[in-house]
Amino acid sequence: MRVYVPLTLPALAEAHATGELAGGPFVAYAVTPALREWYLSDDIEELEYAALNRAALASLRLLAADPQAPRRRVVVAVDVADRAAGTDPDRGLDPEALGEVRVAGAVPLAKAASVHVDAADAEADVAAAADALPAAEGGDDDARFVVDGAEDHELLWFATQEIPNLVGRAD
Repeated sequence: MRVYVPLTLPALAEAHATGELAGGPFVAYAVTPALREWYLSDDIEELEYAALNRAALASLRLLAADPQAPRRRVVVAVDVADRAAGTDPDRGLDPEALGEVRVAGAVPLAKAASVHVDAADAEADVAAAADALPAAEGGDDDARFVVDGAEDHELLWFATQEIPNLVGRAD
């Protein structure tokens, strides 16, 4: 199963240093039955893109909680065994949990397929979105508009071999 792990650049640097993603269990996003139903598509590429975008929003939440992190959303796409990731049945119908899975334990960074990171020109919009996120999630339409401004930026695709260059930006 391909899962999308939301991170920040400092968290990616830590994963690079330790050779693994999180100590587990941790939250990631994947093509789940609830995401399929919500997105109403059978196109796996579209569904994976939707899961990636859910992870990008979760990365924005991490940035909102860490004002010292560079203002770039980070998502790592990693393949895990199907049994290693599961949905929370209590949150299955929660719109905030669409695509959310819990990965049981640490995952070697070597299993990563790719890394997705904002470009430098997205930093101002991502910073504004991180600041506006609490109000947006509280129902403020103006703040939601600011958060949508960050979502207008496509995450760039990087090969895993490029992680050392990416984390050099976090130092």
